[in-house]
Amino acid sequence: MARGRSPGYDNQRDAILARAAELFAQQGYPGTSMNQVAQACGLSKPAVYHYFRDKYALLVEIAEGHVARLQELVQEVEAADLLPEPRLRELIHRFVEEYGSAQHAHRVLTEDVGILEPADRERVLNKERQVVEGFARAIRQMRPRLAEGGMSKPLTMLLFGMINWMFTWLRPDGALTYAAMAPVVTDLFFGGIGAVRPPLPAEPPPDPKTSNGD
Repeated sequence: MARGRSPGYDNQRDAILARAAELFAQQGYPGTSMNQVAQACGLSKPAVYHYFRDKYALLVEIAEGHVARLQELVQEVEAADLLPEPRLRELIHRFVEEYGSAQHAHRVLTEDVGILEPADRERVLNKERQVVEGFARAIRQMRPRLAEGGMSKPLTMLLFGMINWMFTWLRPDGALTYAAMAPVVTDLFFGGIGAVRPPLPAEPPPDPKTSNGD
């Protein structure tokens, strides 16, 4: 008969993931050993292997777990059935605050996704695409005219450009926090989106037969 998991199994597993994410974020995935992960957790290396088969399994769990949580946030906000503008505001607030509590995992996802093996990388990237589509959907619902001009996806990527890289300059011990920056990001985006116009259709390139003077 198979032995059941101990009551603290999941908590210990989550603790290992958190410490590994911190180490990967601070010194890079290639520069971190399982010995260092074990020491940071106050465990022996065999004890860590009881939860994860190797260092790569840690990387996959950190990256996929983080983006899966972002998917959950999109689903939770959409389930609240808010009007378009409050929905997008809530998405921005929830994401910025989530990044504040998952800075290490977010850095790992951002910087080390290229290390993943093709099948794992594609699975994680597919989840990311679904997250992006959740934001693009909210923008389309708020500004349908921009959607007609194909601008919902570019605007989503510009928005993520503001929040995805905050960890590169927002100091954890500084005066500003992620919670404080959430309304700033929201106000900045909403202050500018109203001025965005659909781009004009691109002009066709000149016909070389008629532009060379012949």
